[in-house]
Amino acid sequence: MKNFKKIVALLISITLLAAGCGLQKSSSEEEKETTKKAENKKITKEESAQAKLDVVNPAAYNNAKGLKLEKGTYISIIGKASTGEYWSEVKKGVEKATDDINENLGYTGKDKVKITFNAPADADDVDQQVNLLDEELAREPAALAISIADEQSCKVQFDMAADNEIPIVAYDCGSDYQGLMATVSTDNTKSAKEAADKLAEAMSSKGKVLILAHDSKSMAAKERVAGFKAELKKKYPKMSVASVYYMDNIEKLQKNVAAEINTGTYARSTDGDARLRTGDEKINPTDITEDDIIDYYLQKHPDVCGCFATNATAVKTIVSGMDRTKKDNVMVVGYDADKEEIDMLKKGKVDGLVVQNPYAMGYASVIAAARSALSMGNESVVDTGYTWITKSNLNDNEVKKMLYNE
Repeated sequence: MKNFKKIVALLISITLLAAGCGLQKSSSEEEKETTKKAENKKITKEESAQAKLDVVNPAAYNNAKGLKLEKGTYISIIGKASTGEYWSEVKKGVEKATDDINENLGYTGKDKVKITFNAPADADDVDQQVNLLDEELAREPAALAISIADEQSCKVQFDMAADNEIPIVAYDCGSDYQGLMATVSTDNTKSAKEAADKLAEAMSSKGKVLILAHDSKSMAAKERVAGFKAELKKKYPKMSVASVYYMDNIEKLQKNVAAEINTGTYARSTDGDARLRTGDEKINPTDITEDDIIDYYLQKHPDVCGCFATNATAVKTIVSGMDRTKKDNVMVVGYDADKEEIDMLKKGKVDGLVVQNPYAMGYASVIAAARSALSMGNESVVDTGYTWITKSNLNDNEVKKMLYNE
């Protein structure tokens, strides 16, 4: 009988223990489900917009409070391009700041502060941007903000603006012009150094890197290339830069590639060996496409293990080149996060991206310009922040808030 009671007690204990484990497992599953729901929570456009403004430093540039502009004040914002997801975000930021200013001041109808966004039809068209700058200065705005495509191109216009007491703010891409009221941008040096660290980690801190820079004229491109190279040199002795390709130097490179083809020291994959053997008709530099140039770099540097691209165009250009030349073992890091880049990230063709904050750049450039118009004074640098994204953190809420909205 005693043994029977012991057996019953033991069975009850086992049952309770099993039930307890079941409850514990259920609780754990609930926690996982809650976490999953939080991760999959749809971020509203309003939440995303506010999150982008919250990271602006100093915080005075993430709101329109205290800007007592006169009725009908006109402020001009000039970009580097009128199309593309990046510049669409900039324009949204400009429009939001405009709405906030007018709402705070209670202006409606003809009394509203007018703030316009204009940019060249073609990305980085320096001549067209200078023409736009001339046109906007002729309208005598209370202030003007510009993303400078070529840091050497606008100094005459800036001097004219100073003579006419029109304050100038730079955003996205600045210059060393001494009369700028403020520069609103990503910390290009810091972000490029982080990109170097992330690429070094992916490459086990050794190997050769190809740099693809979107241009050789803008301060942003220069700072990113310099920051990346400096970080490699300082911290990674077993890593080196194989070459830097500036995408606006295409004419010079067309001549170089054509010359090598014609002398027989290089052959495109489409040429085969026939040209080298028979000395067929010479290749003209204008026959060389940008794809040919990228393929040339990749074939000339077969031991390259990584690539650093300084903007969205550069990222997509190098990935396309690797697809054509069937190089699937090259790590790629770069800037921006349009839909095509995000797709490349998901597919493993890109390893990491510096996501800038163009929405906040547009917003903060308006605030800085308004402060300049009111002689309120400005910080010399307004940091709009950035976020490092990878395939693994792409669905994190804090990351999703910083991605470009449709």
